Amino acid sequence: MDFTFTEDQITFREAISRFLMTEAAPEMLREIWETDVGRSPDLRNKIAEQGLTALSIPEAFGGLGMDDVAWALMTQELGYYAIPDSLADTAYVASALIAGLDERVARRGEWLERIADGSLRVAIGHPVNPLVADAAHADLLLLAHGDEVHAVPRSQVDVQNHASIDASRRLAQVSWQPAAATLVAQGEHGRELWSQALNRGALSVAGQLLGLAQRMLDLSVDYAAQRKQFGKPIGSFQAVKHHLADVATALEFAKPVLYRAAYALANNEPNAAVWVSQARLASCEASWLAARHGIQVHGAMGYTWEVDLQMFMKRAWALDNAWGDRALHKTRVAEYVLSGAAPLGCGHTFED
Repeated sequence: MDFTFTEDQITFREAISRFLMTEAAPEMLREIWETDVGRSPDLRNKIAEQGLTALSIPEAFGGLGMDDVAWALMTQELGYYAIPDSLADTAYVASALIAGLDERVARRGEWLERIADGSLRVAIGHPVNPLVADAAHADLLLLAHGDEVHAVPRSQVDVQNHASIDASRRLAQVSWQPAAATLVAQGEHGRELWSQALNRGALSVAGQLLGLAQRMLDLSVDYAAQRKQFGKPIGSFQAVKHHLADVATALEFAKPVLYRAAYALANNEPNAAVWVSQARLASCEASWLAARHGIQVHGAMGYTWEVDLQMFMKRAWALDNAWGDRALHKTRVAEYVLSGAAPLGCGHTFED
């Protein structure tokens, strides 16, 4: 079986990477984050012009119709360039949730078309997240009331902002009242939509964490090649080499786990949630290792605002509990592994 990415997926990823390299340099992001809003409409519009917001929107609504596997690549780019996670929440998690609504929901098509062209920002209030990312700047909020899914305009919610260690994150506590006019799904359908949203949210975070880990590793390698002690680059010292090699190894082991989870989601496998949780845990470990060793390579100056490392390190810390903490994902994996019926072993990685 061939599990390599398609030419279209790889080409799109390379195009997005080249674009973000120019348009989302660290010095530009610092200027944006220091504003009260912390967002750049101009950058968001340019990202939409590149087609990223339309990536998984069905073609009937102006999208590209790609699946979760493509997002496993895209979220790594968003992490690598420190793009706020709310973009993936709108373009990936929210778009899939809205696409899963009953076709009789009046504004379903309009919402999908506006996500595709970048004119609609959506914030998601999933029960697993105590705070909602970008609630203050969203045009539409998808909120949970038990098993119900409510699509609530920004004008109908009260937002209390909460600070984050990550300067790019805009988190808030949302207060609102459910109403028949905002109800778009309920019962078993609502439970399934929220379950899928959790899986896609966790997969999105996993991809971003791997992108963050790769960026922290690259920054550490560059610093180790430039910084000298005793007349030699510190990268020539064996202890530093070991730190960097450990991060590279963790990354290489975590990537196939992420891709396996994306494949499971894209193909509606019954145990997709387990694969997602495994990917989430592996990505967390890789990003934390990259942050810890990155600080050791940079020294205390790695924490300072002027050094790029802190941008990606703090994002990794902030995302660690987003879309389920480690306890939740460890529990999902443990319940599966200890169930006695789990088809474990390399021969069962993919079923024919």
